[in-house]
Amino acid sequence: MPLSPSAPALPDLRQTQIVEWLTALSAVPTLPATLRPASADASFRRYFRVDAAAPGTADGGTLIIMDAPPPQEDVRPFIEIAGLLAGIGLSVPAILAQDVERGFLLLSDLGSTTYLQQLNDDSAPKLYMDAIDALVLLQTKSQPDVLPEYDRAFLLRELQIFPEWYLGKHLKATLTDQQTTDLNQVFDAILANNLAQPQVFIHRDYHSRNLMVLPAGNPGVLDFQGALYGPITYDIVSLLRDVYIQWDEAQVLDWMIRYWERAKRAGLPVAPDIDSFYRDFEYMGLQRHLKILGLFARLYHRDGKEAYLKDIPLVMDYVRKTALRYRELIPLVRLLDKLEDKTVQVGYTF
Repeated sequence: MPLSPSAPALPDLRQTQIVEWLTALSAVPTLPATLRPASADASFRRYFRVDAAAPGTADGGTLIIMDAPPPQEDVRPFIEIAGLLAGIGLSVPAILAQDVERGFLLLSDLGSTTYLQQLNDDSAPKLYMDAIDALVLLQTKSQPDVLPEYDRAFLLRELQIFPEWYLGKHLKATLTDQQTTDLNQVFDAILANNLAQPQVFIHRDYHSRNLMVLPAGNPGVLDFQGALYGPITYDIVSLLRDVYIQWDEAQVLDWMIRYWERAKRAGLPVAPDIDSFYRDFEYMGLQRHLKILGLFARLYHRDGKEAYLKDIPLVMDYVRKTALRYRELIPLVRLLDKLEDKTVQVGYTF
C-alpha cells in the first residue's frame, strides 16, 4: 500500500535519505511520500517503488529505487552492465538518476510480474523460448576483455562455499582427510569441464525471479550486476534447472535442445553434438547448485534469512541426480549419503 502523504513511515536512516534525495531530484519529479517496499534479494540490496509525478499531472506511473548500501554494495557494476545490455538490445531498467557515493539509483519500472509468478504449463513454452532468444542474443554479442573473467579461482571459491557452509555449518560435519581429498577430486573434475567450455557473456543469475513478463514479449532482465565472461552453458542451466521451480526432465531436455539448435544457427561455439553439450550443461549445473547449497545455508545461518531453507531440497535433488550419472562424480554422492545417513543408488551413464 502507498505510504501516507502526510506521515510517511520511515523506519531507518537510509529510507530517510532516499526521500531527501528524491525530493531534491527536480529533473525526475516523483512523489516521495508514496515510497514503499518493492522487493529485497539475497544481498544487502533493497528495492522501493515510488510514484512518478509527470509534469502537470498527479500520476506519471511508477519508478524503482535501488538501495545498495556501501561498503557492502557498489552500484557502479550495475550502471556499466545496464549500459552494455541495453546496447545489445535486451530489456533492462533505464537509469534515470544516480547517487553512486550513497548507493542510490532511480530506475524505470519493468512491472511486478516475474516469470516465476506467471509460469504454468500453458505459459511456460512461450516464456522460456522468449528467454532463450534473449540469451542467444546476449551471447552472440560477447567479446573478451569487456567483463571480468569467470576463471578457475573464481569458480573454485564458489565451490568452497559448499563444504564451509552446507557441510560444515548446516550439517555440522567435519570431513576426514580422505573425504576432503575425494571432494577436491570431484571439484577438479567439475572445473576441468567448466573451463574447457567456450566463453561468452553470462548474466550469472538468469532465472525465473530475475526475468520479468513484459507486454512486448521479450523478458525484462534484472539483477545482472554480477555478469562475467565465462562458460557458455552457465545461463541456460540457470534458466532450465532453476532452483525456485522444477520441470520434468523431458521438458528440460526439449528446451535445452531448442537452445542448442538456436545457438548453433547463431554461430555460437556450443559443443557440436548434443551428448557433449548435455554433459557440459550437467557439469556447469553441478558447480552452480553446489555453490547455491552453500549460499542458502549461509543466508540462513549468517544472515537469518530462513526462507531459502525451503529451496534446499530441490537444489539437492539436482545435485544428486546429476552426480549419479557420471562415474567421476559418484564420490560426491557417497559423501552426501554418509553425512546425511542415506544409502547410495549408483546408476551412472557415463
